[in-house]
Amino acid sequence: MAMTRFRFLSCLGAGALALGLHGLAQAQGYPWRPIKFVIPYAAGGATDILGRLLASGLSEKLGQPVVVENRPGAGTVLAAGQVAKAAPDGYTLLAGASTTLTLNPAIRNNLPYDPVNSFTPLGLVADMGLVLLVNNDVPVRTLKELVAQAKAAPDKFSYGSFGTGSSVHFGGEMLKSVTGMRMMHVPFNGSSPSLTALMGGQVQVAVDTVVASTPLVKAGKVRAIAALGPQRLELLPDVPTVAESGYPGFDMGTWFAFLAPAGLPAPVQRKLEKALADVMASAELKKKMLDLGLTPARGNGEALRSRVERELPLMRAVAARADIRVD
Repeated sequence: MAMTRFRFLSCLGAGALALGLHGLAQAQGYPWRPIKFVIPYAAGGATDILGRLLASGLSEKLGQPVVVENRPGAGTVLAAGQVAKAAPDGYTLLAGASTTLTLNPAIRNNLPYDPVNSFTPLGLVADMGLVLLVNNDVPVRTLKELVAQAKAAPDKFSYGSFGTGSSVHFGGEMLKSVTGMRMMHVPFNGSSPSLTALMGGQVQVAVDTVVASTPLVKAGKVRAIAALGPQRLELLPDVPTVAESGYPGFDMGTWFAFLAPAGLPAPVQRKLEKALADVMASAELKKKMLDLGLTPARGNGEALRSRVERELPLMRAVAARADIRVD
C-alpha cells in the first residue's frame, strides 16, 4: 500500500527529530575525541608558543588531547580558510589574530572567509605590543625629535616592516598620518631581515613587535623611541607611548583570539568559552605570557566580536588612506 502523505511527513519529522536529538547528545557529551587546534604561523615563534600553552591547558580542562597543527601562509589566510570551512562541531579550532580578523579584510579581495560571519568567537587571548625603533646613528631619542627631523627633510627617512599589510605596516602608516611626517615604507619578509636592515642602516626607522625588538634594544643594537599601544610595555618600561609623546589617543597593536567555525552548537560554545576562561585564569600561564612579551587579554566571545566590529572599520580607513593592498 502506498504511504500516505501524512505518514510520510510523520516519518520525515520523526527522522529529523532523531537526528536533532543525536546532535544535541553529541554536543552535550563534547568532547569525546581529540581536538585539532590550527595555528596560522610556523612553529617556534611567540605565537606558536602561546598556542601550544593554550592547547596544553585546554587539553587538561576538556579531558581530551588538543593537537596543534601549524598552517602558516598568506598572512593567516590559509589557516583561517581551513577552519572556516570545517564542520562546526568543536573539533577544529583556530588561533586567530587581528591580522586574520581586521587587517586581511581591509586589504585583501576574495578572502575564503568573512571575519564576522564565518566564525564563532570564543574569546580574546593576548595583546602584543608594537615598537617604533631607530638606527643607533640616527640622532633622535624621542618621537617628537624624529618628527621634527622628518619634517625638516621630507623623504630622508625610510621605515622597515615585516611585510606589506602587516600590523607593523599599519602602525607605521598610522604614525605618518597623525604626525604628518613622510617616510617611505620598505617591506621585508619577516622581522629578522627588517631588523637586520635597521641595524645596518639600510632603513633608518622600523616598526616591529616587542617580542622581536626587545633583545636588540637591550643589547644596545637599536633604539626604541615609542610604544604604539595605550600603555607602556612590560619588557620596555622606560619607553614612552606614542600618546605620551604628544599624540593622545594613538593605539595600534596586534592581538590573538580563540575561534571556531560558525554554527557551533551552544552547549559546545559554552564549554569552550569556560575552558578558555579557566585556562586564562592560571597565574602560571599569565607569567609565561608576560615573559614572552605578551599581555593577557580578557574577554569572552561577545567581547571578541565587539572588538572586531569596532576595529575593522578603522583598519579599512587606514588601508584606504595609505593605499595598502595585497591583491
